[in-house]
Amino acid sequence: MAIILLNTATVIITITAVVTVATLFAILYLIPVDLWVSAIFSGVRINLGQLIGMRLRRVPPALIVNELIKAKKAKLDDVTFNAIETHYLAKGNIATVVDALIAARNADIRLDFTQAAAIDLAGRDVLQAVRDSVNTKVIDSPEIEAMARDGIQLIVTARITVRAHIDKLIGGAGEETVVARVGQGIVSAIGSADTHKVVLENPRLISEQILVDGLTAGTAYDVLSIDIADIDVGKSIGAILRAEEAAADLKYAQAKAEERRAEAVAEEQYFKARVQEMKAKLIEAESQVPLAISDAFRMGNLGVMDYYKLKNMEADTQMRQSISEVDETEPATPNLSESPEPPRR
Repeated sequence: MAIILLNTATVIITITAVVTVATLFAILYLIPVDLWVSAIFSGVRINLGQLIGMRLRRVPPALIVNELIKAKKAKLDDVTFNAIETHYLAKGNIATVVDALIAARNADIRLDFTQAAAIDLAGRDVLQAVRDSVNTKVIDSPEIEAMARDGIQLIVTARITVRAHIDKLIGGAGEETVVARVGQGIVSAIGSADTHKVVLENPRLISEQILVDGLTAGTAYDVLSIDIADIDVGKSIGAILRAEEAAADLKYAQAKAEERRAEAVAEEQYFKARVQEMKAKLIEAESQVPLAISDAFRMGNLGVMDYYKLKNMEADTQMRQSISEVDETEPATPNLSESPEPPRR
């Protein structure tokens, strides 16, 4: 009996020890004591309930506490526990936001946590935006082709020096819009020049005209300067266009001539058909003559002698026609066998 009681007590002690150890590990997991101690000694007000709540909401306490400590050391009073946890739950990058706030404070740029969080959630790199506000950024434009009034093409590349404007990052256009507006200004400036030589002599005319037009409207950048990096002479677009226009006019004229030729051929075929039709009618009319003669014989209106006279007249007419055709086709040649008579003295 004593042995059974001893075994029961051992089992109870073992179960109690296991439960105690499991509870201890659960408490240590839910309550990161080391982070709580670090926060207290860093001056960050955070309680154990907030740490347990972060564990239950699947928020990494180490990330939140470390960023709070960093903000506290930088004297960022608007960075609170609720704000930074809410931004993390909204899929924001809290480390970038805090670093951007610290950089803006050191550079004396006005930026609060709400604005920085909005820029971050908008998909922009808020830390890079602060750096671009402090240090100017150079944007290289692609090769831009434009044509002067004399028809010569110029290929231009420009360097655009900009500075980011923090207040315009939300809702403001990006680098692509600035590059597009610079390209539009280059095309307009070169197109208004009388000759390409004017642009080659003074490329500053391009940048001056672009800056006057106002590129920064609605963008997140302030354009400081536009420098023309390179200008190359391209093709003679005017000559190419004139050649293409002349080729098009030639094809049009050929098409019109072919149309007129086809109309003439069609008209010729039409008149040939009409001639054949008239010949058929003539043959048909001539076939009626013998019938008319026979009717005249039966009715007594035509005698035998009249008939022979008609035949003689037809024969005489055919003979005259054959003689005239021979005279027309074979010109008469002089008889060289007969010598002229000598002159009389």
